[in-house]
Amino acid sequence: MNDKVITMRGLKDNFRFEQVTGNQESLNRPITIADTNRPGLELAGFYDYSQLKRLIVLGDKEIAYIETMSEEAQRRAFDFITDETTPGIVISKNHLCPRILYHIAEEKNFPVLRSSWPTFRVTIDVVTFLDEQLAPTECIHGGLLSIYGKGVLIRGESGLGKSEIALELIKHGHQLVADDRVDCYRIHNRIVGKAPKLLAGMLEIRGIGIINVARMFGASTVLPEMEVDFEVCLEKWRDNANYDRVGIEEKKYDHILDVDIPMIVVPVREGRSMAAIIESAVTNFTLSEMGMDSAKEFEQRVLSYIKENAEK
Repeated sequence: MNDKVITMRGLKDNFRFEQVTGNQESLNRPITIADTNRPGLELAGFYDYSQLKRLIVLGDKEIAYIETMSEEAQRRAFDFITDETTPGIVISKNHLCPRILYHIAEEKNFPVLRSSWPTFRVTIDVVTFLDEQLAPTECIHGGLLSIYGKGVLIRGESGLGKSEIALELIKHGHQLVADDRVDCYRIHNRIVGKAPKLLAGMLEIRGIGIINVARMFGASTVLPEMEVDFEVCLEKWRDNANYDRVGIEEKKYDHILDVDIPMIVVPVREGRSMAAIIESAVTNFTLSEMGMDSAKEFEQRVLSYIKENAEK
């Protein structure tokens, strides 16, 4: 279970919503679920299965329905939806806060916010914002770069030269997202990687120290975040290891926050141009996504050759 929270204050400040009811203390109410509730059933008097921990959005339909309700029905419904576990209410399209809701919210010190945006935009933008703020996270040792438009996570033991490889890739025109540590967030079924604020734009090269990539190579060489599309796992070369030479073996995946990330294992030893190898791996991965699998093409050539020679 995700234990991250954001408060109503964070929501209000991010979108610059107008605060209609409640004081500053009321904005400390936590939001723990990245979803909203359009309380049509609750307004109609059906309270079973309500998820009170979700932020409530009142749009055109809800406001129009409230105007048809008796005062007694409004009091029951508003008393229910302003529960102590409910984070708050956002009213869209600059609708006025219903009078009875206003009084109940003021009595409970409950936050009601208002926006000039249409309801669909409030819902989409708020859910997207909450998705990012409440996304499950995992800290990964490695580097993340944008290579040919793909987010490539480079992992491996310390001392294998990950940062030096990243430097060479940057000099080839690729972009750095994070070095040494990558903070990964799961947003829907995507993994997005960022650098910690302390390390953003920095690269550690042993023997030189910390370098500022943006200052040294230009601001365009650094990205604030990137979706992780592909992973390269570096390991020390072992003479007795059976490394993949053709590429027809079963595909490998790493699991980050329960999302499968395609992965290859690349052995490191002196004399190998790791930057060129990683560039080739990314290009081959992109081609395979487009349905052009070099390994399968080679396998088909071998089978055709065997068949032709068998017929002679």
